[in-house]
Amino acid sequence: MPLIEAFRLALQSLWGNKLRSILTLIGVVMGVGALITVITLVNGTNHYVATKLTSFGADVFTISRMSDVILTPEEYFKYQKRKIMRFDDYEAVRDGCTDCSEVGALLNKETKVVANGKSSNNTGMRGYTWTMMSLNNIDIAIGRGFTPADDEHATKNVIVGYDIVDNLLPDGDPIGKEIHVDGIPYTIIGVGDRQGKTLGQSQDNWVAIPITTYQQINGYNDSLDIYARANGNAEVMERAKDQVRAMMRVRRHNRAGEPDDFEVNTNDTFLDLWRQISSLFESVTLGLASISLVVGGVVIMNIMLVAVTERTREIGVRKALGAKQRDVLMQFLIESGMMSLVGGAIGVVGGVLLGKVITLVSGWPATVPVWAILLGLFLATGVGVFFGVYPASKAARLDPVTALRAEM
Repeated sequence: MPLIEAFRLALQSLWGNKLRSILTLIGVVMGVGALITVITLVNGTNHYVATKLTSFGADVFTISRMSDVILTPEEYFKYQKRKIMRFDDYEAVRDGCTDCSEVGALLNKETKVVANGKSSNNTGMRGYTWTMMSLNNIDIAIGRGFTPADDEHATKNVIVGYDIVDNLLPDGDPIGKEIHVDGIPYTIIGVGDRQGKTLGQSQDNWVAIPITTYQQINGYNDSLDIYARANGNAEVMERAKDQVRAMMRVRRHNRAGEPDDFEVNTNDTFLDLWRQISSLFESVTLGLASISLVVGGVVIMNIMLVAVTERTREIGVRKALGAKQRDVLMQFLIESGMMSLVGGAIGVVGGVLLGKVITLVSGWPATVPVWAILLGLFLATGVGVFFGVYPASKAARLDPVTALRAEM
């Protein structure tokens, strides 16, 4: 039997039993759809985390009282007992780290911003040293950034994110306009470039004031985070971290053999944690998708066995007219494979659409790799062929005389 003829007969059989085919494909559609959705979301998020979620560059590390990754209440309470990081710690790192090209510090909290009778709640208020815009990879879109004079004189200047401009200052040039942050008037000197959204949350709802101004207003008992950029390659980065660690251990009176009572973090801290979370999430979901594919395969096998029984006389006629065992085997394998492939195609489309809907609703990043589509179609077809082997072999082994005696 020509291969094209086998495909044509398989499609005719599927089309002739539309409802049965649809019900048969549900398991495959769900399995492939879940597979594509998970790969789409995880792949998109992995790419997003690697390029944007971490707010500082690969050559930047931080020194802080608390770890950036806290997994248990016990860890949180342990970190809370540590001494806070103060402004003189920042100055010590700034002046003493010879392998650092740039050092900054920040403090932050949420606040309320008011302008033109409008207000913005849950706005991030950042206390920045003049170097922090560069260390946080934020460019100035309009106006200027802070200068050392802003730090020294604790000026009432402010840099804002685009949410403040769009929502509170929609008309005209925002530079030079006055806004009230936490009830205190500030003059806008710059606007940061648009950062977009991270996992559905806007990254442009913030204001930044000089860190010295922040401390004058909010007190000196908040622990600040110190940022440092290494002056060179990965080897210099490790040397700079070791230099800062040794400096901070002396300043904080850590005895020899005792662990650090501060944390030194890099981008790898976030990326390693995300890899662990995404790997676990991916494994669990793919396991569930595999179960759906197996269930779908079992259903396909049962339906194909029913089809063999229904078409016993047809098989006998084909064999009587000269069809060989391999022809019958190929016909039923192609039929089960085609059935599963159609289900896989529907699952791929459904998985991609579901990923896009999740992105539109929640802002969760999603990208569809071509290999994931090919993998979904390959697995679907493989499931159909694998579970179709037994029904196909049963049909191929039918004795033509016995098959012709079967009732219609």
